[in-house]
Amino acid sequence: MGKEVVMPKLGLTMTKGKIVEWKKKEGDKVEAGEDIVVIETEKITTTIKAPISGIILKIYAKEGEEVPVGQIIAFIGMPGETPPPITRGEEVTQPLDVRQKMEVKAEVKAEVRSTPRARKLAREKGIDLTAVRGTGPGGMITEEDVLRELESKTKFSLLGIRVREIIPMSPMRKEISKRMTQSLQTMAQVTLSMEVNATNLVKIREEIEKKTGEKITYTDIIVKLTSSLLKTHPYLNATLEGDEIKILDEINIGIAVALDQGLIVPVIRNADKKSIVEISREAHQLADKARENKLSPDDVAMGTFTVSNLGMYDIDSFTPIINPPQTAILGVGRIKKSPIVVGDSISIGYTMWLSLTFDHRVLDGHTAAKFLKELASIIENEEELRRKVS
Repeated sequence: MGKEVVMPKLGLTMTKGKIVEWKKKEGDKVEAGEDIVVIETEKITTTIKAPISGIILKIYAKEGEEVPVGQIIAFIGMPGETPPPITRGEEVTQPLDVRQKMEVKAEVKAEVRSTPRARKLAREKGIDLTAVRGTGPGGMITEEDVLRELESKTKFSLLGIRVREIIPMSPMRKEISKRMTQSLQTMAQVTLSMEVNATNLVKIREEIEKKTGEKITYTDIIVKLTSSLLKTHPYLNATLEGDEIKILDEINIGIAVALDQGLIVPVIRNADKKSIVEISREAHQLADKARENKLSPDDVAMGTFTVSNLGMYDIDSFTPIINPPQTAILGVGRIKKSPIVVGDSISIGYTMWLSLTFDHRVLDGHTAAKFLKELASIIENEEELRRKVS
């Protein structure tokens, strides 16, 4: 018996997914568990596997198409079976029907005379027909009129400069844009920065690598220290919901990973309960999965605090933006050789900048400053640092 392949719901907020690449085509034989299509959601790119062995009898959605959750995208069966008779024209969700009806009503109210093909193209390209000059009989708007309007919109930017290329925003880029705008518009964000003597951090990292044989990054150590410190700074591990501050019972640290298509933040769950080696291994695994587009929804969910390290790009200091609904994010700059003043003497050591952005609605500056100062003190104290990461 054949089996429908539908667009899966990979998160509570997911409503649709985009077909990125079909690994198989109609008529191809597939085995159960074999990759058949790559999809992209607002947060991740992942692969859907064949639910059964058989033949791909029909593909309903083409590459680049956005498909609502639960809608059939392919049918796998045996020769002779008949795929469900669903056409692309019938694969429109109710919310889209409503929008289309609203557009049609708006056109009627404005008494815009246009051909069916012109209306269809205008809907697809987001063109307002009331702004299009019709050249057909009696001022009728034709498909060619819509194409001219589309060309005029894409030829020049808002700056009046000719456009060389138009790049549609990917679902991931749209989500990043939405969340960053939401973050800055809804939170009272303040950033505190501090230069830290990182000489002991460099030394202890080398010690850990020699002792464990593991490749330990500075981010791994910062995650370990931060997760431990958050236990005594609960307002930095919280959410603000309405007029209630909710202190969270788990410390889950998100690590910002840069990809070609955008930024993704996989999460190390219960980081405060894990050793530096466990954190390092998990961080490496998550980063690899992110770069290979193999992150699952669980890998990027339930973060309570985020660490963003731009040191590998030779950035000294920056202002990180909070990942909502979290209340804080720690930015980590590069570690570089610098003159270090200790008492009345100067020596050559290593320094780094730490930048803590926090939501001033939830906590005050002195609370955030205390957290940052304690973190810096641990990094600068050799024995305390060794004890915290051992």
